[in-house]
Amino acid sequence: MSSQQSQFLSAYLLSAVNVLGYSILIPVLPFVVEDYGAPEWVYGLLLSTYAFCQFIGATWLGKLSDKVGRKKVLLMSHAGTLLCWLIFMGAYFLPAEPHVLGLALPLFVILLARVVDGITGGNSAVAEAFVSDITTPEQKKTIFSTLGGVAGLGMIVGPGLGGFFASGTYGYLGTILLASAISLLTLIFISLVLVESLPTEKRRTRATTPWWHNLNLPKRLASLDEAPIVKATLYMKMLFSMLMSIYVSTIVLFVIDLFALNERELGLFMLMVGGFLAFNQMVVVKRMMARWGAKATLQRGLLLATLGFFLITQTKSIWVYACFYYLLNLGIAMCLPTINTLLAENGNPKTMGETMGISNGIMSLSNTFIPVVAAYTYGIIGYPIYWMSAVLALIGAMGIWWFNRGERVG
Repeated sequence: MSSQQSQFLSAYLLSAVNVLGYSILIPVLPFVVEDYGAPEWVYGLLLSTYAFCQFIGATWLGKLSDKVGRKKVLLMSHAGTLLCWLIFMGAYFLPAEPHVLGLALPLFVILLARVVDGITGGNSAVAEAFVSDITTPEQKKTIFSTLGGVAGLGMIVGPGLGGFFASGTYGYLGTILLASAISLLTLIFISLVLVESLPTEKRRTRATTPWWHNLNLPKRLASLDEAPIVKATLYMKMLFSMLMSIYVSTIVLFVIDLFALNERELGLFMLMVGGFLAFNQMVVVKRMMARWGAKATLQRGLLLATLGFFLITQTKSIWVYACFYYLLNLGIAMCLPTINTLLAENGNPKTMGETMGISNGIMSLSNTFIPVVAAYTYGIIGYPIYWMSAVLALIGAMGIWWFNRGERVG
């Protein structure tokens, strides 16, 4: 295996592990909250806390990696992820009786673990900057599609592993032990195999700006020394993140309401979603990107998503729905890697970590607040929320047309 191939393998591993760290808890965390006798809002709190802390981590770690190198930050962040699982493990051995505010002490420990995992989970921005460092302009056109496919596989495998290891005698402790082992092996792999991709001479000088200034995304976007297309792409990421947060936080509710699925059937639906996403990104979108380029693929993906969001509300047949849903899934799959590709192709290598950090921070901030609003809105108006989503996707497609028009006129 060549040196570059081993680094690509490292990038794939990082992408898969980052998704596994989230997806492995999908079938476990709701039952953990229920077993400790807590109300449903505690589950929402755990999700929102993780997303907000990931927003903090993404905006900080990406910029830090521009100054000290990618490998150091990846090692530090994965060590933090391992620490998170150890904290989570400790919760298992604490008494389960209610202590503070009527909640069991283990839930507060789990909340602390989610804080640690969220902050260190912001290393996705660093991993993406690492990929951008080691790829040629031609490779950038397809590498993020492959990474997206790997992430899709992680979404398929993670819930299955998490549920299987939690079904034994020791409950969720089995899942946490598995996650700890994965984190430890990843940490060892990074330390032994990963080669620093940002040489010292290409790093940014250390700035004295306090870390909390990194949280002011509008100010950072305005002051970012990047080409207009990079800034336009980040604004597009804002719109797409809003769209994705609405979709992710309501689609399961919609499917349950539409087809009255039980837990097993819902699990099969999630498997189908992950399979669609992995296939589309690793096979279909990769070819589209090579043929059309990132910008055209993104615009067509938004148009297809516009159609898909409308069509899924027009049938009660599960088989027709699956066909319409595939179109929606393909549209989303066409958008996910293309935004990172545009940033990687057009961004300044010296600020790539900060740029990817802002991009990931935008998504994490959306996941902090919008799911609560979207779920509440869905509870009031139902499926017409997807008509609103279709309008957002159409606005994004028109925005790309407007930007292209401005470039031609300029």
